[in-house]
Amino acid sequence: MIIILGCGESGFGAALLAQAQGLKVFVSDGSKIRETFRKELIEREIDFEEEGHSIIYDCHPELVIQSPGIPDVAEPIQFFKEKKIAIISEIEFAFRYCTGKIIAITGSNGKTTTTNLTHHILVTAGLDAVKVGNVGVSFCRSLAAGAHQYYVVEVSSFQLDTTDRFQPDIAVILNITPDHLDRYGHDMGRYAAAKFRIAKNQHKENHLILYRDAGIERYVPSMVLDGPQIHWVETTMDDSENVSINGETRFQLQHARLKGRHNAMNLACAAAACSLLGITDEIIQRAVDSFVNDAHRLELIDVINGVQYVNDSKATNVDSVYWALDAMRTSIIWIAGGQDKGNDYTVIDPLVKTKVRALIALGKDNSKLLQHYEGIVPVFDTHAMEDAVRIGRQQALEGDVVLLSPACASFDLFSNYIHRGNEFRTAVMKLKTEYAA
Repeated sequence: MIIILGCGESGFGAALLAQAQGLKVFVSDGSKIRETFRKELIEREIDFEEEGHSIIYDCHPELVIQSPGIPDVAEPIQFFKEKKIAIISEIEFAFRYCTGKIIAITGSNGKTTTTNLTHHILVTAGLDAVKVGNVGVSFCRSLAAGAHQYYVVEVSSFQLDTTDRFQPDIAVILNITPDHLDRYGHDMGRYAAAKFRIAKNQHKENHLILYRDAGIERYVPSMVLDGPQIHWVETTMDDSENVSINGETRFQLQHARLKGRHNAMNLACAAAACSLLGITDEIIQRAVDSFVNDAHRLELIDVINGVQYVNDSKATNVDSVYWALDAMRTSIIWIAGGQDKGNDYTVIDPLVKTKVRALIALGKDNSKLLQHYEGIVPVFDTHAMEDAVRIGRQQALEGDVVLLSPACASFDLFSNYIHRGNEFRTAVMKLKTEYAA
């Protein structure tokens, strides 16, 4: 028997794959299972419990699959560890049944954009590719539905924590900056080690792409040096948005939706992976020109009276905000705040001082932002998205950008970053209607 702890996208997908492989499976979720998932579990005759864990303690599984949202300190995890029962991630489980080539992408920031772009390049090149993991459907769910030639997999440190045999053909680490440190005892070394597990089982026939910056170089473990072929990538972008990779000008972003130096970095890593598969720069450029990123990532909502309203709700840490501010070519009305992660705002102070016309703090408790930026830029204290957007309109001049880039988790006022971004879009659309009236 296999026990699956958690029935979100990854847990549900693991249940489908386990059943497809003829394995007996039981699903246990401490919360209420999403209705669509619940209905399908019943239809497929997959046993489950919800809103608590009880039945599992009387089971004797050969394997436990841990959903990434369940921390190691959770009681069921500790119980099965004491029983010395193997605990793996959904990503690891999928790998054991995958026959296609795997391009796995991790990093503190840029994972989703790079995963989406890599997948788009492969499809543009005419290859049979799907994107899975933390973007799209889960790896297991995709496998249960049918096989593909290439899998572009976004993986988090949480998922990598419980991998054992996972061995991607091409692995990419974009960057390593402070994030989720509460999960790793506020130890950057432990967090970095989790990221590098992506290469733990790679051999000489595999490839590891690393973006050359101090956030990665200082953490490269010795085992990686004896494992895969390592490809270091660095990039520059000039004022005309020509992108050079390792000193060679190769791509152009002037007419692309991707903007900013951080997206030049994402492009460089995606291009490095795709080049290893024999895809030409001409095809990559064509893919870049037609690429549309997911919502909530420097997403232009609209332009009202010459002011751009940009939704970057996915920017939940300071490093992400750094790149968002850096990408803007005009003055910024910055909306930030939410559930603070122990942020150190000093790293973005130079950009704030030179680019930000006003800061609108949006959260239940904005004291940290208010105290830090008082006297540096005009600061406004708000507790509702509509109020934040209205103040943004009042403070912005023609040509400015009203930028939602929170640097914080969303959970104080919103259910998640998607809810926060959608509320921003709604408020902007309401503002547009008022101007049109």
